Amino acid sequence: MSQTIVLGRKGVHRRVHVMALLAVASLTFAACGGSSDSGGGSDTTAAAPAGTDAPSNVDGPPTGPEMLVGMVNTEGNPNGLDFPDIRRFAEASFEYMNAHGGFGGRPVKLATCVAGGTPETSQKCAQELVGKGAELILLGLDLFPDFATYKAAGVPVIGVLPILPPDFTADALFLTGGNATTTAVMAVIAQDRYQAKTVGIIHADNAGANSTAAGVEAALDKAGIKWKAVKGGDNETDAGYLGLMKAANADNPDILISLYADAGCIGTIRGYATAGITKPVLTTSICSDSDVISQVGDDANGWVFVGGVIERDTPEKALLQEILAPYIKNEATGEMGIKPADVKTGALGLGGLGSLLVLTLRNFATEMVTGGTEMTGQNLYTFLKSADGLFLYGGITPVKCGLATPDYPSVCSYVFEATEYKDGKVVSVDNGKLWDSTPLLP
Repeated sequence: MSQTIVLGRKGVHRRVHVMALLAVASLTFAACGGSSDSGGGSDTTAAAPAGTDAPSNVDGPPTGPEMLVGMVNTEGNPNGLDFPDIRRFAEASFEYMNAHGGFGGRPVKLATCVAGGTPETSQKCAQELVGKGAELILLGLDLFPDFATYKAAGVPVIGVLPILPPDFTADALFLTGGNATTTAVMAVIAQDRYQAKTVGIIHADNAGANSTAAGVEAALDKAGIKWKAVKGGDNETDAGYLGLMKAANADNPDILISLYADAGCIGTIRGYATAGITKPVLTTSICSDSDVISQVGDDANGWVFVGGVIERDTPEKALLQEILAPYIKNEATGEMGIKPADVKTGALGLGGLGSLLVLTLRNFATEMVTGGTEMTGQNLYTFLKSADGLFLYGGITPVKCGLATPDYPSVCSYVFEATEYKDGKVVSVDNGKLWDSTPLLP
């Protein structure tokens, strides 16, 4: 029998609610491309075809007609919903493209609009960008996209990350699957790698975390796995995290799942070790951040980070470093700009989603134009919606929109890698296997 137990203290605010959704949804992407240790072990593993290599540095400025692209992103919300790096890294990618072949051979004028994390500001942005004549709308993180305005104007919409339930069935396309696919993969790994029959779950007791947990629980139900969830406060003491881990493990489940992030990663991992628990724990890639691992060390033995990827030295990684280096602050000097080699592509945070969106679409546009189709916003949208053999930037994650229709028609990718802490470092799980979320999507 599945059940939920509430422990700890509450005291939440809206930023915690939404960030709890993003903590799971915004997984680090494989910006480093394929490598010899990324294949094998999965029905969903596919080799990237010729043409998915990093864009060439020798392409000159584009000569086609200018293309106005609009972008909406959430910034400056007083509750802390502030993600300027998504916009900044997208701008960096377009700046590079305008000097190296353009967007399907066309130079881009990027019109950005800042949404404040409310329906009213998102609607205002939609009206503004449509009024300017944008032929393609890109969504960074927009909590309340005004899909009706875009549809009425006939302007296609492509986003990087669906956040709230209406996004999954919207008249739009999203390169990644957000919470739905991430939580389903947790259940898939529990079932396939560990043959789990019972699971203990811990998470904070707020709207965002509860929504994420509900996705995990629905996927576990679909797999026939029994679960018990234990809820704690948004921030706990070491003793509090220890109590949560003990409570989740009280009935001796086969594995544990933790949905805490940031400081909660450190607290739960330490609580796990202090309690003497040795069974596997599934969590998100947030907890594999170097800042976390440096604090917990070998206490993380047994932890698996869903969506985690290891950095791979490839042309895609080198290009991304070149593009973003001028846009990253040098902590030693306080000035903007670092050496390309110092750009850690696996630690770009939410900002990396901006580059993922733009550089992925640039690859698709190049492939489409090479095949003889004119570069327009609508043509790119149609190509993405219907084409086979596409990959997210980096050439690892396959893209195929609409595989989970009718419930998730806007989602275009469904698989994730995972990493684990083992022998003193974070390594790929099962040699870079890709885990398919579609069988257990809630």
